[in-house]
Amino acid sequence: MTMLRSLGALAAGAALAVGAASGLASAADDTAITIYSSARPGGISPDLYRPIPGGGTPNAMAVPGYAMVRHERPVQLASGRSTLRFADVAGLIDPTTVTFTSLTDPATRVLEQNFQFDLVSSEKLLLKYIDRPITVERQQGNQSVQLTGTLLSAVDGLVLRGNDGTIHSLRDYSALRFPELPGGLITRPTLEWLITAPRAGEQRARVTYQTGGITWWADYNLIFKEGRDANSGLLDLSAWVSIINQSGTTYPDAKLKLIAGDVHRAPTPEVAMPRGAVMMASKAMEDDSAGFDQKAFFEFHLYTLGRRTTLPNNATKQIELFDQARQIPARKVLVYYGLVGNYGWGAPMTERELGLPMNTKVDVYLEFNNDKQAGLGVPFPAGRVRVSQLDVADGSLEFIGEDAIDHTPKDEKVRVKLGSAFDVVGERRAVDFSVDSKARWMEEEIEVKLRNRKDEAVEVIVRENLYRWSNWKVTSRSQEFEKLDARTIHFPVRIAKGGEAVVRYRVRYSW
Repeated sequence: MTMLRSLGALAAGAALAVGAASGLASAADDTAITIYSSARPGGISPDLYRPIPGGGTPNAMAVPGYAMVRHERPVQLASGRSTLRFADVAGLIDPTTVTFTSLTDPATRVLEQNFQFDLVSSEKLLLKYIDRPITVERQQGNQSVQLTGTLLSAVDGLVLRGNDGTIHSLRDYSALRFPELPGGLITRPTLEWLITAPRAGEQRARVTYQTGGITWWADYNLIFKEGRDANSGLLDLSAWVSIINQSGTTYPDAKLKLIAGDVHRAPTPEVAMPRGAVMMASKAMEDDSAGFDQKAFFEFHLYTLGRRTTLPNNATKQIELFDQARQIPARKVLVYYGLVGNYGWGAPMTERELGLPMNTKVDVYLEFNNDKQAGLGVPFPAGRVRVSQLDVADGSLEFIGEDAIDHTPKDEKVRVKLGSAFDVVGERRAVDFSVDSKARWMEEEIEVKLRNRKDEAVEVIVRENLYRWSNWKVTSRSQEFEKLDARTIHFPVRIAKGGEAVVRYRVRYSW
């Protein structure tokens, strides 16, 4: 069942009426938006981009972010009390955050404000038209016939009483025609104020509010080039801001700011929210080269775009965060951790075996310094890092891994996990274990073997978690180690091409 085309025209006419009531002059409008992201680094689920199987659309409230929106525009006010409406506001607005200020006359005051969100729909129209006349179109063969009558019921189809008193029960129809839009229904979310002004005339007003359904994060693209050995290389890095707008309105030609950092908000109860709309991708292609200007702002970082941009509703947009950096020195770090997970107990772990499978994978990381010497030295907002490498055989870029990073200040190290090495494997076993519960000590000897099947030497960090108890001492070792924290030690190991290396150490626990 579909609504008649005239219903769309009726809705459009109602929207114009709301706009006219607000007294807006769009040519003088000015919009600014500051977006705060609470998205998990790495963006959001691709499910938010896709229609739900069987119909429906993704949930706009699943977009984990919010924004502060500021509209400035001229308005026409009458002397004394008058009603002012803004119809082009976000559908996911938090009405408790709305402020209205007259920039022209501080004596202009708001007495009351309302947020109206009872939007028109076919179901609501039918309920409003109970005991009122409507026109129904039906298909009979190749012809369209019309039936006009009083709507008696809209439950399980339509029940109409014709002009001659005949009762019609209809389940199948092609369209409905309504004489007008009934009162109380609106076509767009609308802010309404009861205002008192000392004099009539045009004033410039600023409206500020907070809305959900909008977020941003950073996307970093790295191109890796192998260096002089298996553990070094060079990176080209480009950074983009990705913005998703599902707030329910478009922000045309807006001043854009982004806040990076963990801004705390008071928790709110979880409630069922309305469904959003499907998003379509668009990419910022402005010719103006003005990019983001970054500065410290309280304990966060503020990014201000040096040009205006439009954020369409139900769309994603990408804007370059900073200029591409090239030839960044990078280090490939291989880490072997034979235990599965991290362990720490409230009492000494005196069992010989954990009963868990041994890990044989050697993890691969890329590591680089975010400093001026490397051509960077800028704050990195949280985001997703994708790494590719050039295949010299055909000149194509091939994806080799991705990871997510948290907010990273300048002069800090960035480490990106890419996966597990194919040609380097490890094995870990306890070769000796003894315990004396009365004397309150135990000893364990661990052996780690690493095999390198590559045609060049590699360096691997052997990570060991001394999980059995917090008071420990390494009594013997095959090579030097670094104490990373209270329970973790690292053994740096170099393995010749096609070779094998063994790490062996003995640790004594006491309590």
